[in-house]
Amino acid sequence: MPQTATARFTLDPAFAVGDVNPRLFGSFVEHLGRCVYTGIHEPGHPAADGAGLRTDVLALTRELGVTVIRYPGGNFVSGHKWEDGVGPVEERPRRLDPAWRSTESNRFGLSEYIDFVRKVDAEPMMALNLGTRGVAEALELQEYANHPSGTALADLRIGHGDKDPYGIGLWCLGNEMDGPWQTGHKTAEEYGRLAAETARAMRQLDPDVELVACGSSNQAMPTFATWEATVLHETYDLVDHISLHAYYEERDGDRGSFLASAVDMESFIENVVATCDHIGARLKSKKRINLSFDEWNVWYQTHHHNAEPPDWEEAPRLLEDSYSVTDAVVVGSLLIALLRHADRVTVACLAQLVNVIAPIMTEPGGPAWRQTTFYPFAQASAHGRGRVLRVDVDGPAYETARYGEVPLLHATAVLDESTGAVTVFAVNRDQHRPLPLEIALHALPVTRVAEHTVLADADPGARNTLTDPERVTPHPGRGAELADGALRTTLEPMSWNVIRLA
Repeated sequence: MPQTATARFTLDPAFAVGDVNPRLFGSFVEHLGRCVYTGIHEPGHPAADGAGLRTDVLALTRELGVTVIRYPGGNFVSGHKWEDGVGPVEERPRRLDPAWRSTESNRFGLSEYIDFVRKVDAEPMMALNLGTRGVAEALELQEYANHPSGTALADLRIGHGDKDPYGIGLWCLGNEMDGPWQTGHKTAEEYGRLAAETARAMRQLDPDVELVACGSSNQAMPTFATWEATVLHETYDLVDHISLHAYYEERDGDRGSFLASAVDMESFIENVVATCDHIGARLKSKKRINLSFDEWNVWYQTHHHNAEPPDWEEAPRLLEDSYSVTDAVVVGSLLIALLRHADRVTVACLAQLVNVIAPIMTEPGGPAWRQTTFYPFAQASAHGRGRVLRVDVDGPAYETARYGEVPLLHATAVLDESTGAVTVFAVNRDQHRPLPLEIALHALPVTRVAEHTVLADADPGARNTLTDPERVTPHPGRGAELADGALRTTLEPMSWNVIRLA
């Protein structure tokens, strides 16, 4: 099989993007489908702990390397009353959830979420209902969750069995409020004013609270950028981050464009950064707004839009995409895009964690297993901590229907400054041919290739299933050599690669 021309880039510690915030490796748990019930929470399961949490899912979540978990939505939050999910489980009300046309039992609520987050060594990220609720309810939740004692709501939490405050420091001011599908959808002016009022009040309780304002639900929204500008004009000095959401799928058999999805993600990030900085300049502020990419993934939305909605079932099977090795390569490329913008993207959440468009799948009463997309996330979280080095690729490109000419190589590199080790993350977008790669290493004290793993398969549709849960797993790469100040290797066709240099 003939090879394409060599792709090349240079790594030099003097040229860096920025330090990786560990929050870049976050995930998302929403009361949607089976993410919670029979996903992370299933009392009576053989692997359940005393709190009803599935210990097999806890173990996989730790292996995945999740650092922050956003909760409880998503669209669900805009009709949710936080009070429904606290106190004795047997006394909690059952409610209709209009967002996903389901019935919510509230058996899993705020205390159970905090217990889950602590057991997987992650940080809580709490979303507030600014769809059907507002400032007062946000303050009440903040007091219940975080105040030590001596007030009605803090003492109520203690009476519910949680003596210690939850210590939630990161809060989302609503969810996708620009979307007409959102319960309580608002104009940019309406939302900006409400977000500002909520932020100002929350800072009166805790000046150090970190807040995320809602940005556009995606870059294709007709109000994109105008929405961000309007919201930030109201909230700039009150919030720390603005949110981005993006999902990608292969459409009409156009795999070439699908493999280039990160082109759109990087464009989205750069356009939001430009908008943030423009408003900062207009306001003559020295503050910098960072980005919270708190929903991202491969999601086959066109498949689900044709499905009949459930009729108020409890925890129905919804959005349970089965991911192929092709999907996993794209997820790897999206992780590269986030790392390449680590100077401004300081929070990111793969949506979602279990069963619903997720890297972890479960069967009720049965096993849990890793989807193909589990592996690039776990590897990026494990080895993508440190300082991101600038990567400018010189190499072959290909033509796509959606994004025009796109480089075959998508790559980034992370330097562990404490050890001098470097990890290169690379995707070869060529579907059929291997890609020679040469990396010049300037002033980096690496002397050997510690490891090269590859996620690829001769069958682009290969996937992990209940009956074959390890059909696709990373395998060792071949032929990586470090000599004369350069790394030389060849990347397999349509592959995700992790190359560790020590």
